[in-house]
This record gives sequence, structure tokens and C-alpha cells, in this order.
Amino acid sequence: MPGVGPGSARDSSGCADIRISPGPGPYSGSVSVAGTDDQRRAEAITLYDAVRMPPTGQLQGVVELAARIAGVPRASINMLTDTEQHQIVTTGFEGSVCPLEDSLCVTVLRERRPIAVADARTDPRFAANRFVTGELDSLRCYAAHPLRARGGPVIGTLCVSDTEPRELDAAAMGGLAVLAERIVDVLELRLRTRELALNMMEIRAVEAELDRSNERLASFAGQVSHDLKTPLTSLSLSLSLIREQLGDADAGADSAGLLDRAVNGAARMADLIDDVLDFARLGGTLRATEVDLDFVLGEVLDDLAPELTGVDLDISRLPTVLGDRAQLRAVLQNLLGNAARYRSDERAPRVQIAARHVQRAWRIEITDNGRGVPPAERHRVFEPLARVDGSVEGSGFGLATCRRIIGAHGGSIGIDASVTEGARFWFELPD
Repeated sequence: MPGVGPGSARDSSGCADIRISPGPGPYSGSVSVAGTDDQRRAEAITLYDAVRMPPTGQLQGVVELAARIAGVPRASINMLTDTEQHQIVTTGFEGSVCPLEDSLCVTVLRERRPIAVADARTDPRFAANRFVTGELDSLRCYAAHPLRARGGPVIGTLCVSDTEPRELDAAAMGGLAVLAERIVDVLELRLRTRELALNMMEIRAVEAELDRSNERLASFAGQVSHDLKTPLTSLSLSLSLIREQLGDADAGADSAGLLDRAVNGAARMADLIDDVLDFARLGGTLRATEVDLDFVLGEVLDDLAPELTGVDLDISRLPTVLGDRAQLRAVLQNLLGNAARYRSDERAPRVQIAARHVQRAWRIEITDNGRGVPPAERHRVFEPLARVDGSVEGSGFGLATCRRIIGAHGGSIGIDASVTEGARFWFELPD
């Protein structure tokens, strides 16, 4: 606790697990504790940042309460480095730093238990200490409770003291024990808050880099799309003109057929380029608003009306979710379009669209009675360029784009393995 010399404010409530020399007296000499404990204590104090930036504001009330519980004028929270004792929060005196050899609390660490003495002059463990003899102070009543890091070593003490002899009863010591636990709770909470803040900074940095990456990808895909489609457009026009000229010259049917195949191939290549561009662009930056999926589905049904001819539709009410309206529309259009195109020759086509709430998310399911997806192929249907059924035209980017969009919304997408006659694709969006 505080010293008595001019400007002195040193505390005798320290404890340490290093080698010290407390000075002359019955306990003079050195106290040695395993170096690994010393290192662990130093690492814990550094991790808590309890010396450099102590949480004084959060702990001031704790030391004041400790003094009241013990009925003494002085209390302090002490952190013990490898060489010094730091009084990070005090009441009844001004805190300071003192060498460990002037500390009393090494006994707390050595005995691994709280200590309370009514008069330190009568206790051989403390009688020769300079904070007791009058050289630095004249402490009489002294009590200290260890502060133990979560799963680690003792890092300091909660101490109370008085210059008058005083007995502390079991209730007072029990109160100090509770307060000691709360002190560590404050240190832990501040540590977790700091770690969370750092994690949030890292997440924001990753998100920023992801946004930049998506922008570069979209820009690159747009440039490649333009560079590829310019000569492709010229090729398509040239082939069309040649086909017209051959038709006028009454050319052979074989030549005309080859040209038709070339024109159709160029058209498919143009569609593939558009799909690659969509895959790169969609799922990047989101413009999140409240999206009424019922209304969006109505637009999709209008767009897909020719493909849905003859399909029996069973549609349940869909929810309103938070997301990018255009991109969620692309997901519904792709999944519903696939359900309509991959029909079975054995039964009349039927598609069911339903929604249900599952674990803080909305799950949208699109079920058809079409050809289905073979079990061995289900693991790759969401990969780019994956095509399970080559009899239906497509680029293989549709489901990959859907997964990219839903992932950007913080959701998930998959195929229900329990459906064997047809297929059920689903996606979930946070509610």
C-alpha cells in the first residue's frame, strides 16, 4: 500500500512468481517459481493490456467497494510484471509502480491462496518487509486475493489494507473473492471486445477486397465479352449473308445445312458469352431492398410464359425478403426455367413453388416431376459449365450463377436428395 516518504505512493500488496530478495528478516533470500509460469503471467498481462492501458473507469467502483466490504481505507488492484508491481486502480491513496522486492504479495502466489493478517508485525512472513517496518509504510491490517486469468496463471491481486490492526471476517474475505472474479471478468470482456473489433476490421477489409475483386472480375468479363462478341457478330452477319446468297443461287442443300449449323453455333456462342458475363457480374455488389418475391415471381412467369405452356403450376405465397431484386429475380427465373425445360416424357409436367420458414431464414422450394438429377451428379450441378443432361440446350452457368447470387445474400442453395421422381431445388435467405 502507499509509502510514507515524500512523494511516495508505493503498494505492499504485490505478488510475484519470480526470484525476489525481500530484504533482511526471517524470510530474506530468494523465492523461485518455474520460469514457464512467469512467462505465462507476463503474456496474460500483455494480452489484457492491463498495465499500458488499464480499464480504470470500469474498475474504480470495484476497489471502492472492496474497501467498504473490508472496512478499511485502502484498496488496490495490482498487476505484476517480471520486475515491477503496477497499481492500476486504487482508492485511499495514489497508485504508482514499485519493484517486486518491495512487495508483500509474493506470499499469495507462493501459497496459492488468499491471505489475511490482522497485524503484519506479528506475522513472520511480513514482519521484516519495508512496508511494515516503517521504512516505506506502516501497514498493519493486510489482505489480498489473487487475480487468476481464465485458464492461466495469477496475474495480480486485489488488496485491502490499513495502518491500524484489524480482523477481517469470513464474510469480508468472501466478498473480496467475488470482486476478484469480477475484475477478471472486466479484463476478459475488454479483451473479447478488442478481439471482436479487430475481427470486424479484418472482415471489413476482406469485404472491401472482395468488392474490388468482383469489380475487377465484372470489368474483365465485360471487356472479354465485348472483345469476343465483336468478331462473333461480324461472323454471324457474314454467314447469314452467305446463306442468303446461296439460297438465291439455288446452291446445294448440303452447303445450306452447313451454314445453318455455323449460324446456330455462333448464336449459341453469343449466349455463352452473355452467361459468362452474368456469372461474373451477378452476386457482386448488392443493392439490398425489401423484395416481394410474389411480385417478382409474377414477372418471371410472364417472361417464361412460352416455356411454361402445358405446365401445371402449383404456387404458394412467397415472402418479402431483404435482397437485390434483380439478382433474386435471376435466381427464380433460372430455377423455374430449368424445371420447365427438363420435362419427363412419361408424365405431364407439373411444377410446385412453395416457401416456409426455417431457423431464421426463408426457404424457397421449386419442385418438378421432370427428369431429375442422378444422385451421382448432384454434387456438381452448381459448378460452372456443369451440364448433366446434354439434350437440353444451355451453357452450364445458370445454377453456378444462382449459387453465387444466394451466397452473396448470406444464404444457401441446394438440391433435395429425398425427391426421386423429378427434382426439388431450394434456396434459403436470412429473414
